[in-house]
Amino acid sequence: MLHRFHNERGVTYLFLMFAIVVIGLSTTAAAKQWKAMVQRELEADLLSKGIEIQNALALYSASRKAGRVMPGEVYPQSLVDLTRLPKPSLRKAYADPMSHGDWEYVRSPTGGIMGVRSKSRGTPFKKHDFPQVVRHLEGRASYYEWVFQHPNPSTAGILPVGPAAGPPAMAPNPTPPIQPPIIPPP
Repeated sequence: MLHRFHNERGVTYLFLMFAIVVIGLSTTAAAKQWKAMVQRELEADLLSKGIEIQNALALYSASRKAGRVMPGEVYPQSLVDLTRLPKPSLRKAYADPMSHGDWEYVRSPTGGIMGVRSKSRGTPFKKHDFPQVVRHLEGRASYYEWVFQHPNPSTAGILPVGPAAGPPAMAPNPTPPIQPPIIPPP
């Protein structure tokens, strides 16, 4: 009888080690899923705030250049300028969701901010099926390449250009009108 207990003492230890390994592997898998879920949420936040800043830059430029004699875009010197009264273009100066810090500014030749980009070099999950206003982000390899700017590369050919642009002109019809078939007399 003593011999039987002597052989079974290591089995409990073996089951305990096996249970610890299984718990460790399941915790690792859950942590990877959690990290991916958090990154997707931050990515969606980056896209949302980037589009909002891009729209605010366009609104700021349009409202500032109204009545100007000189052509060209007018850009703010900081994101805080977009939040100032009497006509705020942006609710607040957002921080970069991916790096949790300041955005990297894309400067215009005159020194104003014509766009923003994340400082994060991480690889995005979303690479396709972007909204029309940020279609230029398709296939970008890192968040750093996601540039939210005005003028917007995605809508460059869609929007009318110039202050006197009216409704879009109708394109000439490339197909000839349909002719009724000619039926020969009997």
